[in-house]
Amino acid sequence: MRFPSPVLGQSLQGARMFSSSSSKSKQRLVILGSGWGGYEVLRSVDKKRWNVTVVSPTNAFNFTPLLASCAVGTLEFRCAVEPVRRYSPQVVAYQAWCDAIDFKQKTLKCMPATPPLPSERSSAPAVGGSTAETHFPGAGTPFTLRYDKLVIGVGAYSQTFNVPGVKEHAHFLKDVRDARAIRTRILECFEQANQPILSDVQRRNLLNFCIVGGGPTGVEFAAELHDLLHAEIERHYPSFARLAKITLYDVAPNILGSFDRSLGSYAEEKFRRDGISIKTRHHVERVEKDRMFVKEQGEVPFGLLVWSTGLAPNPLIQSIDSIEKHEKTQSLFTDANLNVIMKDGQIDPDVWAIGDAAIIKTAVLPATAQVANQKAKYLAKKLNKIVKEQEHAKPFEFHNQGSLAYLGDWKAIYDRSTAETGIKTKESGRLAWLLWRSAYFTMTLSIRNKILVPTYWFLNWIFGRDLTRF
Repeated sequence: MRFPSPVLGQSLQGARMFSSSSSKSKQRLVILGSGWGGYEVLRSVDKKRWNVTVVSPTNAFNFTPLLASCAVGTLEFRCAVEPVRRYSPQVVAYQAWCDAIDFKQKTLKCMPATPPLPSERSSAPAVGGSTAETHFPGAGTPFTLRYDKLVIGVGAYSQTFNVPGVKEHAHFLKDVRDARAIRTRILECFEQANQPILSDVQRRNLLNFCIVGGGPTGVEFAAELHDLLHAEIERHYPSFARLAKITLYDVAPNILGSFDRSLGSYAEEKFRRDGISIKTRHHVERVEKDRMFVKEQGEVPFGLLVWSTGLAPNPLIQSIDSIEKHEKTQSLFTDANLNVIMKDGQIDPDVWAIGDAAIIKTAVLPATAQVANQKAKYLAKKLNKIVKEQEHAKPFEFHNQGSLAYLGDWKAIYDRSTAETGIKTKESGRLAWLLWRSAYFTMTLSIRNKILVPTYWFLNWIFGRDLTRF
């Protein structure tokens, strides 16, 4: 990611003093990222007492649990995004990457994530490991921001395990742009299959939808795609719906490994009844255009490949060498108050890290939206106490609200069997589906989306999904 303020180490001609207009009576709070962590801090922090700047390569928050629904047309794309600009002009927002952080000087080196200006000859090089966070990896003219307090919430990228061809030929499902591309490709596959020049073998290859990753994202997309195939596609492409096939791949022995085993078995049994093929203990060796090579299966042609196999560290996090990190995930270590722990063991009282980019050293929690959101709410309260010079020593406590996954046909699973406090329970079927829908309805942030989401659910129930491709 990237940030603005006085440009250090550059000629005066190239300098940009972005913080010069800042209110001198307020401390500068810079938030890196606009995901589940960064956006919640932005929403909840006292913007009248803090001089808030947010730096993110995208200008919106993506409500990730609804992306699978958007990818098949159950919901429209606007239902799954919240604009960062809602808080302007109280908040200064830069669509930019943060490339480097100087913790001693309290500065951030940033690069615009917007198209290059006519005066700029070339864009900055693409960030390695990026999965299309933005179409413009940098405009080539860096700038620097100063901070008094810093919140690092840059998230993580999609993990590819360095499998050749994944970035070039697979689709990810991390933001609304990904959902739009998937939706376009699904409809494109059926329009291509409808051409009279194709054989049935070619049609079957086109209509083979492969999903790699048996976690909640992959499972929910498979379920949403199944609903689409057995509703609108069956109605409008009756001969092709029978040719279509959904296959879910995972290297683990079971799908939904983070859920209670009985719920995972329920999901597997339902998918098998629905005709969704589950191939566990399968390893993808490489991906090429319209085909992938699986160690246990050989060549597998596909029309669409969705890749959802976990998280890879953000390049900014990889570049930081002065903070302790988790050996495997490279996530930044924090204390129980979410302050980062420096390599010398000291706590930086002015820097916090939340979301997928951070792990509490003494209590490792899963990298989920629920954890990131709770950390952000805790941190916003802490920042509001800091600015009022109130006591703020209470450590962060995670309250497990359970995990949900949609399985198609108005059925879902809900798992709260490992919660340390409250009722331990697990549900499956229609009741879990009602919990799934009510949870995501209440979690939508703006009043606008609280109206849009149930409205589109109702409209699509009455009229069906829109199969227009544009």
